[in-house]
Amino acid sequence: MKLARTFTALAIAGITLTAAAGCSAGGEATPSGEGGDAVESVSIRIAVGDPAGSAVANAAEHFAEQAAELSDGAVDVQVFTDGTLFNGDQNAAVNLLGNGTLDATIISTSVYASFEPTMNAISLPFLFDDMDQFSEYLAGEPGETLLGSLESQGIEGLSMLTRTPRVTTNSARPIETPEDFQSLRIRVPQNELWVKFFSELGANPTPMDFTEVYTALQLGTIDGQENPLEVPVANKFFEVQDYLSLTNHISDGYVLGFNKDKFDGYSPEVQEILLEAASSTAEWKRETDDAEAEQLLAEIEEQGVQVNELTDEARAEFQELAQGLYPEFESLVGAEFMQESLDFLGR
Repeated sequence: MKLARTFTALAIAGITLTAAAGCSAGGEATPSGEGGDAVESVSIRIAVGDPAGSAVANAAEHFAEQAAELSDGAVDVQVFTDGTLFNGDQNAAVNLLGNGTLDATIISTSVYASFEPTMNAISLPFLFDDMDQFSEYLAGEPGETLLGSLESQGIEGLSMLTRTPRVTTNSARPIETPEDFQSLRIRVPQNELWVKFFSELGANPTPMDFTEVYTALQLGTIDGQENPLEVPVANKFFEVQDYLSLTNHISDGYVLGFNKDKFDGYSPEVQEILLEAASSTAEWKRETDDAEAEQLLAEIEEQGVQVNELTDEARAEFQELAQGLYPEFESLVGAEFMQESLDFLGR
């Protein structure tokens, strides 16, 4: 008993000294769940462009929960939705992230492509066979290369997240073959790849700031738009669109990124926690994509929107047309990385 009491006293003394040392080294410290090491308290604001309850907002919330759990609450990530921290301008968000005005964001790869051309590789039309192949690409060497490319923008990319494929909505007709795009005024991102692809389909691609899309659809200034499935639902485009076609023509991911200087300024323990939380969020996002797509389709059909899928023959026709354009896209992606991507996918 005497030996036991002595051991307990020594253990308590050791814990007290360790706690004191942790507090004196970095100010306020909180024990983490990883072996009891002290973790500095950090408050982080992460901004997303879509509303609360949207796919990207849910991903940000998952990241926040994981960071808090891994740090026993020391890392506090606050989620800001609706683009409130960057006035809804996602291109501006990239600049604000790079200069440190924003701590962290989850922004789409198609937005980043305006700053880093290699991001266009993800959006080569009909590049991926399915979502699993897309996920492997993001988690593999191509994804690592893309994350590393953001350092020149002052951004530390922590992980790449999948996103449901892009679909087409319009108020004129179902899209069942490439010819159905003929003369349709389709809103596209301000990205040359989109403009070239939809021009080849015979559409009238119309680059437009996203904040203007609902009103333009309502007034008939444009006939339709294309976006990942969650976008027309979250933004209630079903109120001003009659048809949704599961064209799945282009893939678009998300980057969970931090201002690089701020990330580098965190302790190694906090950096490790954030990286683990980001990796967990990427896995969670892929696991929930399919169920989310089913739920979104059911919701939009309930609103009276007519939904159609492409036949295998129609998809093959689209793919043949798209792949014929790949040589023209080399200058938009970079020939070397484009070839690396095709090699990775066995093309």
